[in-house]
Formats: sequence, C-alpha cells, structure tokens
Amino acid sequence: MFELQASGDGSEDYGGFYLQFQDFYVLDGHDDRGAVMRYKPTRLGYLRTDVSGVAQFWDQTQIRKLATRLGYDFADMVIYDPRFGRPPLARLKAQATRLDAEAVIVPSPEHFDGAEIPGTLVQQIDVITVTPEETYARRTMPPVRDLPPARADGA
Repeated sequence: MFELQASGDGSEDYGGFYLQFQDFYVLDGHDDRGAVMRYKPTRLGYLRTDVSGVAQFWDQTQIRKLATRLGYDFADMVIYDPRFGRPPLARLKAQATRLDAEAVIVPSPEHFDGAEIPGTLVQQIDVITVTPEETYARRTMPPVRDLPPARADGA
C-alpha cells in the first residue's frame, strides 16, 4: 500500500489519498504461489553426451540459437551422461516442472532412446528439435495408452 500526503493545495486538513495494489506479484515479481513472472516463455536445452560426442559445444550453441530465434528465455541446459546410470529423462522432467518451462530444445531425436521423442515427455512439455526443425506440441499429443491398442479382428 502506498500513501501520498501532499496534494499541492496547502490545506492542513487534506488527508491525502491511498493507492493500493491488489496483486502482490506486481511489487516483487512473484504471485502468491511462488511462480515468477516472465516476459518470455521459458525453455530448457537437453542433450546426451554419448550422442553429441565431440560436437557437444556445437549442439549447445545450436540449441541456444534456436531458442533465441523462437523467442524463448533460456533457463537451463540439462546434459545427460549415461556413465552416471541415472534414468535419462528424470532430471529433465524435474527441471521442467521446477522451472515451469514451456519447451525443451534438443539437437535431434537421436538424443532420446530409440531416436523417438518420448510421448510421456510431450505430455508434460513441448519438444523442439534443431535438426530437423520440428515441434512436438503437448496440446496435439494424443493420450498415452495404458493398454496395447486393440486389433481389428477382436484379439
């Protein structure tokens, strides 16, 4: 709440007026849930060291360039190294949730198992590949089935 006391009319009994902000995030950049206001949507970069190899720096540069061209705000580069034995997408999904990211940019589909974009990842976040430049949007992804699809012969 802000209070202005001077009105410029010289009156002693003038009480001033009050200006109140209803939304706290206007003052400090946060809303009441702790989310940070951003001017651009946030994106992550993701790559695998075993796929990029000696071109890792090049791949990181291409990810950043594409993000800038598409108008995203860079938040983090998640680099997966299979030598550590962790699940490949665990940290990426955790970072996407923590940073409230809109998209992840990868050098190519080869950076995922089987060279395919994981449907479970696309349900959470848009996936953009540098080469070929394609977008897998979560709004267009059909739901992942829990059961295998039924065959036409009823089996």
